[in-house]
Amino acid sequence: MHAYETTFTTGLPGLDRALKGILPGDNIVWQVDAIKDYQALVTPYVEAGVHAGRRLVYFRFASHPPLVAPDVADRTVELDPNAGFETFIAQIHRVIEQNGRGALYVFDCLSELAADWYSDQMLGNFFMLTCPYLFDLETVAYFGIFRNHHSSRALQPIFETTQLFLEVYRYRETRYIYPMKVHLRYSPTMNMLHEWKGDEFRPVTASALISSILTSVNWSGLDADTRPGFWERAFTEGEEVLKAVKAGRCSPEKEEEMFRRLSRMVVSRDPGMLKLVSRYLRLEDVLEIHRRMIGSGLIGGKTVGMLLARRILQRHSERFTSLLEAHDSFYIGSDVFFTFLVRNGVWWVREKQRNPETFLEGSELARQRILTGRFPDYMIEQFEQMLNYFGQAPIIVRSSSLLEDNFGNSFAGKYESVFCPNQGPRERRLEDFISAIRTIYASSMSERALRYRKQKGLLEQDEQMALLVMRVSGAVHGRYFYPHAAGVAFSYNPYVWNENIDPKAGVVRLVFGLGTRAVDRSDDDYTRVVALNAPDRRPEVNFEEVRQYAQRRIDFLDLDANRLVSGHFLDVIAVSPDVPVRMFASTDSSSNWGMEHTTRPTWVLTFEKLLGTTSFVEDMREMLHVLHHAYDYPVDVEFTLNFLDEHDYRIHVVQCRPLPVKGMDTTAPVMLDVPLERSIIAASGAVIGHSRHIPISRIIYVNPEIYGHLTMQQRHEVARLIGRLNQTISARESENVMLIGPGRWGTSCPSLGIPVNFSEINHVAVVCEIVTMRENLVPDVSLGTHFLNELIEMDMLYLALFPRKGGNYLCREFFEHAPNRLLEYVPDEEMWADAIKVITAEDVSGQKSGIFLSSDALEQRVICYRGEE
Repeated sequence: MHAYETTFTTGLPGLDRALKGILPGDNIVWQVDAIKDYQALVTPYVEAGVHAGRRLVYFRFASHPPLVAPDVADRTVELDPNAGFETFIAQIHRVIEQNGRGALYVFDCLSELAADWYSDQMLGNFFMLTCPYLFDLETVAYFGIFRNHHSSRALQPIFETTQLFLEVYRYRETRYIYPMKVHLRYSPTMNMLHEWKGDEFRPVTASALISSILTSVNWSGLDADTRPGFWERAFTEGEEVLKAVKAGRCSPEKEEEMFRRLSRMVVSRDPGMLKLVSRYLRLEDVLEIHRRMIGSGLIGGKTVGMLLARRILQRHSERFTSLLEAHDSFYIGSDVFFTFLVRNGVWWVREKQRNPETFLEGSELARQRILTGRFPDYMIEQFEQMLNYFGQAPIIVRSSSLLEDNFGNSFAGKYESVFCPNQGPRERRLEDFISAIRTIYASSMSERALRYRKQKGLLEQDEQMALLVMRVSGAVHGRYFYPHAAGVAFSYNPYVWNENIDPKAGVVRLVFGLGTRAVDRSDDDYTRVVALNAPDRRPEVNFEEVRQYAQRRIDFLDLDANRLVSGHFLDVIAVSPDVPVRMFASTDSSSNWGMEHTTRPTWVLTFEKLLGTTSFVEDMREMLHVLHHAYDYPVDVEFTLNFLDEHDYRIHVVQCRPLPVKGMDTTAPVMLDVPLERSIIAASGAVIGHSRHIPISRIIYVNPEIYGHLTMQQRHEVARLIGRLNQTISARESENVMLIGPGRWGTSCPSLGIPVNFSEINHVAVVCEIVTMRENLVPDVSLGTHFLNELIEMDMLYLALFPRKGGNYLCREFFEHAPNRLLEYVPDEEMWADAIKVITAEDVSGQKSGIFLSSDALEQRVICYRGEE
């Protein structure tokens, strides 16, 4: 090779002269009708670059014949656009970074990327991210695109970002070059049509020839802004196929092929979800999604779950068709998210998040940029049209990311959803809506979400944020807006507090008002937990306990204040005379709940009439059974309930997702078969909580023999000490702590167990009671009051260990010989060192093996064991 040269060239001296030279950093886009026209320009450019000794990199990703021979390029990089936009662009940027300054690049024709990503918008985003990167490194790069193939969503970003944009025409076997943009260079003839003859590029000056050429070739015209891109063309074709189906002029095979193609474009690319989609959705359903969609891309997991659940139920029975509240939601496609990041300078932080070593770097800056970011005007216009449709009805903007609510990845609580009461002038409502979108986009870069992705091994996967915009289910009651009831339902009940409860019948956590109280716990209030095969089976033993552990506060939208608020149930219903309160509450003449000087009736939210006199329980049980069967997996459903009159109600399924197995690996089966020599405890038959597989870092163990000889006063002192350990350990580590002790945890009677308050164990992950104080004591009634609710709210695992029953095991030698770290946490409590042990995983298993706990709620089995070396 020749010595390295400092100047760049197209390899065509006449073209170099016409363009006033090629400068370091030039990105050159050739718009052609055929790949052979692009090839004709690539070949001399490559030959000249090789001759000059420059490093040449060829990015190969299209189906057309290779543009550069493998033995010519210094490096040919094979890429798969179907791996996803993030993966594709990260690989390209990595190669560019490795090659440094002054390299030459050839890209395959970019037009196929729009087909691979189903979006002109994403092609434009790709160019906006890649072109400046190449410019900064003073490289020269060739790109080709096909004429009349793209909408302005691709062409405008490309034209605005590139340094050179040239049209290539063929007329009577002669090629003509028409420079449309040449950055930082000018000549009187530069933007004229140039005839390519041999090495010469001469301006065409004769009007007759210019008009003949431009009228005979495939000129792109003036309609670039309205020309449909790949996305629009695909759905237009889908509408034509649907018309042909209805007219009886389309084969089932063609309809199915179109359905599968559009489903991958807009619904999901997850294999598990696509099986359900193909089983329950139709071409008409997919086209209806497109009609209510802003932007392009996928609609995300939460939206798919909601739409699938509705179709599964509607196809199951006419009863569900009439029972379900109609929905008129809109969907903001996942491509809008990436476009927003690119346009607001956030993408470079996004790329760092793919690396486990740097995934948190810059995330705070990125969130700030997102919260002040701007959307393109054309997108604002679509937002305005959607808000015009809703008028002043309250809406909720919900996260619906690509990975969210799929099998194995629930992302529960990791991303935001934002209520928009949607009151006030049109301009304010638009700004509130845009603020809600920004808030959700920013939550995708929160530390909580990023750590979850890292934990699940998802940092390198495409995670785009689509949005679901829903009408809030409910009605106006005075100045307030809320549904009569809402909640969360599981098709499998992990909270079996009584032997008469069938886990497979499902469970509902029910609240009055907005369902936020059933999903997120923000104070010390309670929900009504209903076992669907035994709805009248309450954990409480008398009405005093029912009142004590009933819901007191409700969430609602205050339309005058234009925000989500919470208030006392009695205050809200006092100004909501149209609410059928007796359907949800029972009168209570013995208490006013601390509300002094009131003469109005005092109600307790028991839901007794709803559960006992309507078909709500049967409806929910059947719905969960149908969805569980369709998913072939337990499901987690969020819903609202609204009565139209005393007997007629509607249920709105607002979310449905696979019920996750809690723990660090939700895809692997829970490990229950462990050799006896590695087992610490094994329990069977009394397990309350989700299945999970987690590491245990600390065990707090109360010795049953010593505890049994303590006085009642001393037992209270032990309970207080455990409370101190709970706070001290949680302040030092964010790890899983297991609590093991004799009898009831949380009992008010020290003779039955350890009288801790829940706040004294609220940082513990697993609570185990050793049933040694009374043989017939099983975890039902005393667990069921506030303690059961607290377990449910905090997602703890509770288990009972019966040392003398089959399937149960306690390794006493482990606890007898394990080192005790108690005094490291509470140095002044040496008197309790025999009664209480704090055991660390490192002391008994070493750094490499550890202690693990596996629980299977379906099998009602738990095992805690030492890992293998």
